[in-house]
Amino acid sequence: MRIAVFTKYVPDAAEERTFTADKTVDRDTDGLLSELDEYPLEEALTIAEAHGKDAEVIAITVGPKQAVAAVKKSLQIGAKRGVHVLDDRISGSCVLSTSRVLAAVVEKLHAEAPLDLVLTGLASTDGVTSAVPVQVAERLGWPAATVASSVEVADGKVRIRRDGDTSSQFIEAELPAVVSVTDQINEPRYPSFRGIMAAKRKPLDTWSLDDLGVSGDEVGQAAASTVVQSITERPPRTAGEIVHDEGDGGRRLVEYLAAQKLV
Repeated sequence: MRIAVFTKYVPDAAEERTFTADKTVDRDTDGLLSELDEYPLEEALTIAEAHGKDAEVIAITVGPKQAVAAVKKSLQIGAKRGVHVLDDRISGSCVLSTSRVLAAVVEKLHAEAPLDLVLTGLASTDGVTSAVPVQVAERLGWPAATVASSVEVADGKVRIRRDGDTSSQFIEAELPAVVSVTDQINEPRYPSFRGIMAAKRKPLDTWSLDDLGVSGDEVGQAAASTVVQSITERPPRTAGEIVHDEGDGGRRLVEYLAAQKLV
């Protein structure tokens, strides 16, 4: 069993987010492994453990030099190998370009030795498009099973459960496949001291676009299918209004909500 997991490095939501002069997200700041990518990593490790010691989980990230932190944490948690795609030409890429690069990584790994699964999170916490998994699957020509609340792998197939508001769907696909999972699927583990020490000895490859056979003309801001026209800074917070309840607090609250068109 060989599983690849997309592990994105994203700006820390607890910090102030900023943009560069070319209207792209400033990624030269403090960041971390996207919280939603911890769930596919945990699921990959669980599946691999069930298939024996020869199973392999490979963590993949695309981003600037500091993005390697996402891969390193994945190795500390339990992944056996990491891949960091580092190339300045990727900066400013849209979702389509990003899926092109990720599909090329999967193709390269699949050529080394067949992959069975690609697991991803529901979305990245910075872009939140949820489009990358299906785009990668389309580029690979693999089936996609998305928004999984549970994943089972057996007999050359993957079977997922997709939970809706009133019912659940069960979807089955032939391997290899691309599967995205929700944050309800499991409880991610934390790096242990033993895992942190072991991660230092695990292989971590750094690949460029040339290594992947991807042209710089296919990625980057110049090739992006979407363009940010303008950015407006969030207005500063203003002092709230204090209402002293003198028996008419309920009425005054409703009047306020109605005036703000909230009810």
